[in-house]
Amino acid sequence: MNNSHMSALKTKHEDLQHKLDQEANRPFPDMGIINKIKKMKLKIKEEMRQHSLA
Repeated sequence: MNNSHMSALKTKHEDLQHKLDQEANRPFPDMGIINKIKKMKLKIKEEMRQHSLA
């Protein structure tokens, strides 16, 4: 995997973390949204892990 793709994945992961933090800090966080963001983050993290092993 090239560095630009890995960098893009890291940026996406960071953006999702920011969205997760925003949602979690709302007065009434939506657990459906939180779970969706967490799944998206996990998918990206797994993709990064697999490509780092290749």
